[in-house]
Amino acid sequence: MIRKLKLAVRNLLSFREANPITVRYGIDGILLMGAVSIAANNNNLFAQRLGADEFQLSMLQFLPQMLSLILLVPMGLMADSFANKRRMLSAALVLSGIFFAVASIAAFVPDFLPDAPVYFFIAFLACANVSIGVMNLAWQSYFPEVVPENAWDEGVRESRNNVLTFRAKMTMIIQLVAPLSIGVILTSIASDGGKIAAHQMFYIMAAVLLVANAIHFRKIKALRPAEPKRVSLAQLKTAARRLSKNKLFIVFSLVILFFHMTWHVDWTLYFIGQRNYLEMNELLLSFTPVVGMIAQLVTLKRWSRRNAKHGVEKPLVWGMLGLAMAPVAMILGVSMPFRFLGIPVFLLLHATAMLAFSTITLNLFQCLLKVVDEEYRSFSISVYTVLITISNAVMPVAGVAMYRGFGDTIGDAQTGLVITFAIVFVARIIAAGAWTLYARYAGKMREQSEN
Repeated sequence: MIRKLKLAVRNLLSFREANPITVRYGIDGILLMGAVSIAANNNNLFAQRLGADEFQLSMLQFLPQMLSLILLVPMGLMADSFANKRRMLSAALVLSGIFFAVASIAAFVPDFLPDAPVYFFIAFLACANVSIGVMNLAWQSYFPEVVPENAWDEGVRESRNNVLTFRAKMTMIIQLVAPLSIGVILTSIASDGGKIAAHQMFYIMAAVLLVANAIHFRKIKALRPAEPKRVSLAQLKTAARRLSKNKLFIVFSLVILFFHMTWHVDWTLYFIGQRNYLEMNELLLSFTPVVGMIAQLVTLKRWSRRNAKHGVEKPLVWGMLGLAMAPVAMILGVSMPFRFLGIPVFLLLHATAMLAFSTITLNLFQCLLKVVDEEYRSFSISVYTVLITISNAVMPVAGVAMYRGFGDTIGDAQTGLVITFAIVFVARIIAAGAWTLYARYAGKMREQSEN
C-alpha cells in the first residue's frame, strides 16, 4: 500500500514537472469552480428562505446579466489596454469574493421595505456575478497569451485542448463534491435558522476560495503577452469596423446566441420543476449536478481525443443534442403516474443528457478563439459575451413567463411546465442543426482562405 502511494506521488510530481501550465490551470479550476459551485448551489435555496417568489428567483439571473451588459464592452477595451491582464483578472476575483461575503448578511437586513432582505441579496449577488463575468472576460483574453498555439519552438509542449481538458476534469470533480456536501449538510439541519446560517457560511467559503485564486494566479505568466492598446474612441471605431467585416465571427456568434437562448430559457424552470413538482429536498437537489458530473467525467477523455482527431467544431453538435434530452428528463419526470418513479427517471435521463456536455465545456471557447480577431481579441470576446449575456438576462425570465402563461391559459401549472419544456426540446434540436450547418460553412471558408 505504501509502495503504491509513493508511486502515485512520484507520478504526480513528474506530471507537474512535465506540465506546469496544465497543473496551474487545474488548481485555478478547483478554486474557481469550488467558489462558483458553492454559491450556485445556494442561490435559489437561500433566496427562497429569505422569502423570494418565482419572479424574484428569475431576477437572480436577470439583474446580474443586465449589469454585465453595461460593463462588458468597456471592460473588453480596458483589457486590451492592460500590459498585464492578470492584474485585471485578480482584481475581479477579489471583488467577487467581497460581494459574496456581503451578500451573505442579507438575512440580517431589517425588513423596512417589502422583501428588503431578498432585494439586498439579489443586488449584491448581482455585483458578485458581474465581477465573475469580468474575471471570465479577462481569463479568456489572458489564456491565449499563456497557452499560445504552435509554441513548440519556445519550449511549450502543452496544447490548449490538453490544458482545458485537465482543468475541466478538476472542475468536474469539484462539481461532484460541492453539491453533494452542501446537500448533506443542509438536509442534516432541522431548523430554517440553522439552514440560513449554513448558507451564509457557504458564501464566506466561496469568498475565501476566490481570494485564494487571485493569489494563485500570480504563478501563471503569459508566454506571448499581447501589446497593450490605447483606449480611445478612434480605437473603438477601428475595432468595430474590423469586427463587422469578420463574417465567420458574426455567423458563429449568431448561431451560438440561438443555442444559448435555448439553453438559458429553462435555468429557473429546472429548479422550479425539481423543487415544486418533483418535490426534491436539498440532498436530492444536489444529486442533479452530481449525476451530471459523473456522466461528464466518464466521457471526458473520449471527447478530448475526438477533439484532437477531428477538431473542436464537429464534436460540439453531440453536446447540443445531448442537452436537448434535459427537457425530456423533466417532462417524463413530472409526468410519471407513480410519484416515487419521477425522481429516478428524471435523474437517469438528466445523466444521459450530460454524457456529451464535455464538448460544450471544452470546445465552445476553442471554437471562439478560432474566429476572433487576434489584434482585438478582448474586444471581440466582450462583444460575443454581451450577446450571450443578453440571452442569460432575458431567457430565464422569458421561460418563467411562458410557463406561467401556459399554466394560466390551460388552468394547470404542471401542464404549462410540460408544454414549455417541449418547446425548449424542439428549439435545442434546431440549434444543433444550425451548428452543423455552421461547421460546414466554417470549413469551406477556411479552405477558400488557404487556397
